[in-house]
Amino acid sequence: MRDLIWLIVVILIIGWLVGYFAFPSIGSIIHILLVLAVIAIIYRLATGRRL
Repeated sequence: MRDLIWLIVVILIIGWLVGYFAFPSIGSIIHILLVLAVIAIIYRLATGRRL
């Protein structure tokens, strides 16, 4: 399950980069989703919850 989380993180980062450079208006939406995903990962690491 941990590999799945990292796969999602990588997909979000790649999607953000593609969206940021190819479609600037969509890139901002993807950027917000990426920031939310990073906040969720930091929260999970800080609280010590396991999947």
